[in-house]
This record gives sequence, structure tokens and C-alpha cells, in this order.
Amino acid sequence: MAKFKIGDKVAVLDDDMEGVVNGIEGTTVTLLTSEGFELDFQAKELISINKDISIENNVFNSEINQIKSLKEQSQKPKPVVKIKTKEVYKPIIDLHIHQLVEKTAHLTNYDMLNIQLDTAKFQLERAIANRTPKIVFIHGVGEGVLKMELETLLRRYDNVSFYEADFKTYGFGATEVKIFQNKSN
Repeated sequence: MAKFKIGDKVAVLDDDMEGVVNGIEGTTVTLLTSEGFELDFQAKELISINKDISIENNVFNSEINQIKSLKEQSQKPKPVVKIKTKEVYKPIIDLHIHQLVEKTAHLTNYDMLNIQLDTAKFQLERAIANRTPKIVFIHGVGEGVLKMELETLLRRYDNVSFYEADFKTYGFGATEVKIFQNKSN
């Protein structure tokens, strides 16, 4: 892999972008584009440009197999995530991601949050359909993102009320939902 130093002119492999190396921290290279923007790239995403040679000649003179390998690696599809299924319905739903999927290594925070919220919505609608009077979602404490998104989801339902679950029973990080049943349900 090419080593870069501040001031080197480089091009981005998978984009029509060039610039000058403005900073290096580990494998992250900060690029100052000709438009004046500073953008961060991994060193493996960049190729050095010789001022006397065009980018096309530089690419052809470099290790073609290495470039092909980098492109193939970046185009590999993400592995399919298997979601654990539980047959027995319990009115206590643990939304911790490791309880919902087998592997989390290739999931972004956005993906994990969506899996958690989809699970909460599915379980809530299941509880409503089964005429379950209450359900508890264990979301943990963390930074509170899941709790806020869960509350946003719950506010969309007219027939539920929610509040902090009993601390003695569930500890911090749990929300109890009371479901009001209509005669039409």
C-alpha cells in the first residue's frame, strides 16, 4: 500500500476526485480538494498522482491487481443477518441487540436501531392483537437513543400509555406499556 505524506497529490480510486494530502492520522488521510473541502479517506482508497504523469498513466503503471482487489473488497455484499426467533410469547421484550440477532459485526448503529424498533413494533402489535393488557420493553440505559425512538413509536398509538417500568423488578432502562382494548379489537 502506498505511503502518503503531507503535500502529496492524490486521487480517490472510486470517485472522480483529486486533492492534496492535508493530514494523516493512522490509516485516515485528510484530503484538501481543489474545491477547498477537507475530506477523510482510508489510505487504501487513494492513489498517488505524479505531477508529470496523467492519472490514467499512473493507474496503468501501478499494481493493477492490487487496485482490482480493493474494488472487489469494497463491492462485496453485506452478509445476511439472521434474526433470532422465539416461539413463546412473553410480555417482557428485551430489545438489546444481542438478544435479537446472532451477529452484529456487520451492522451499523442505524441498522441495529431499526431492528430494535421493528421488533418493538411487531411485539406491540402482537400484544394488541392478543389482547395483552401490558408489555415491558427492556431497552437499557446507554445514551437514550433507543428509549427516545421507542417513545416516539409508542406515541403513534392512541390505545397505549407508557411509563418507566418498576425499578425493583426491571432496574433502570425499561419502559412499561399499558394497552387499552377497544370492543372492536
